[in-house]
Amino acid sequence: MWWSRPDVAAEDGGREVYFEFTAIGRTVKVSAIDSATGLEVSVVGPATASQADLQHLALQKLKAQLSRRFP
Repeated sequence: MWWSRPDVAAEDGGREVYFEFTAIGRTVKVSAIDSATGLEVSVVGPATASQADLQHLALQKLKAQLSRRFP
């Protein structure tokens, strides 16, 4: 398990989003955590997928949850 550096999603008003990548066999679990609300979402993908693709998928899921919970 490792943490990537905090990435700032400019579309979210400059909020920091933290990403955690955890290898589980031939898959990777990616958690995205919004620093302002503490909301966390996770996605699972193949270990062969690029880090950028999995991070983008997790960020999109986080944005969707934020828009549902904080309209």
